[in-house]
Amino acid sequence: MPIDVMMPFYGDVAQFRQAVSSVLGQRDGDLRLVVVDDCYPDAEPRVWLESLTDPRVHYHRNTTNLGVNGNFRRCVELVEADHFVVMGCDDVMLPDYLGTVRALAAAHPDASVVAPGVEVIDDRDRVVRPLADRIKSVLSPNASPGTPVVLAGESMATSLYHGNWTYFPSLLWRTAPVREVGFRPGLEIVLDLALLVDLAADGGSLVHDPTVIFRYRRHDASVSSVQAVDGRRFAEENAFFATEARRCAERRWPRAARAARLHATSRLNHAQSRVAAAVGTVLRRPNATA
Repeated sequence: MPIDVMMPFYGDVAQFRQAVSSVLGQRDGDLRLVVVDDCYPDAEPRVWLESLTDPRVHYHRNTTNLGVNGNFRRCVELVEADHFVVMGCDDVMLPDYLGTVRALAAAHPDASVVAPGVEVIDDRDRVVRPLADRIKSVLSPNASPGTPVVLAGESMATSLYHGNWTYFPSLLWRTAPVREVGFRPGLEIVLDLALLVDLAADGGSLVHDPTVIFRYRRHDASVSSVQAVDGRRFAEENAFFATEARRCAERRWPRAARAARLHATSRLNHAQSRVAAAVGTVLRRPNATA
């Protein structure tokens, strides 16, 4: 049964080509790639995709620009397979990605999501380890490659409230529970975290194997990076965690409620961004000195 690789597109065309090539180069080629173009103002991506003449490749262009949340929701609407990935148009699948997540899903058929190991790359394809990603690695469940760990219910939610250690574009989702829960409207930064904890509340589970099979690209032009600078990211996160703390208390999940109230890594990230912004402002002044 094919796995649907949904790729919302609006961005760098060269990185997009690299992302598509990494999907089509999988050793497990039983897939359907659906590029969902959110009204990119150039026909080059569509023309290039058509030149591939690969029957596994499908192109869909939205009639209007839907934005991050809207285009993710559109991707889920277009899924036909039992499992799917919403892959970033600048990320890279390593050759064994699909085969590995397919095997994990088969071994854990009731799991709502599979979270594999990820390495982070920059705009030049260099493997990097920024502070945020070092923290993610510390927060991720203690598991060994080939020996996955399963999280569910309050334990799953608590782990993710402490800090979302997953990488959304690398996740394999089971279609039925995701369609049942859906992305929450109005969220752009924490929409993946919201979906994960909503699945946990609905009885879903997450399987994590730290075997590195995916490359996540981190760069300053990302939505989360831009919104961290102007504060929108943290306004969304603060409102989200306040709501989650109340919901967990009502659900009688005390550990999860406490983790949501603290949301320590979000606060730390906010503080770090404010310091970085302040330093940047000083360095940009005409009379700034080293």
